[in-house]
Amino acid sequence: MSTAMHLLAASSDHALAVTMAFIGGLVIAGALIWAVRVGMRVMDTDTHHPAPEEQPHLPEGGPVFEIQEMREPDEVPVAASDNERLLPHELHRAWTKTGQDQHRRRWSPGSSGSFGSGGLGHV
Repeated sequence: MSTAMHLLAASSDHALAVTMAFIGGLVIAGALIWAVRVGMRVMDTDTHHPAPEEQPHLPEGGPVFEIQEMREPDEVPVAASDNERLLPHELHRAWTKTGQDQHRRRWSPGSSGSFGSGGLGHV
């Protein structure tokens, strides 16, 4: 066989591979489009959309706002003797309680960047 015949055979194999890859890509793209359409159709039939009267409303007293307060650690109670142990109902609900000092600590110029960072502080 001549060199031209080998080139023609190689180029036809290459063209066939490119064509098959293109057709495979079209099949995959079509399957994805079909899957999205089926999913949208299922969501439209399955999902219950709430009516306006079922939507959440403001409470009677108006909007509820968050509360900001300074907290401090709440000590764990100590058992009466070494033989006793604390039971879960004897512990507090939270590990912190409302602090005595409700003033927020503020950064003062010339001090370190954060509280207790170990920086140089006032120089």
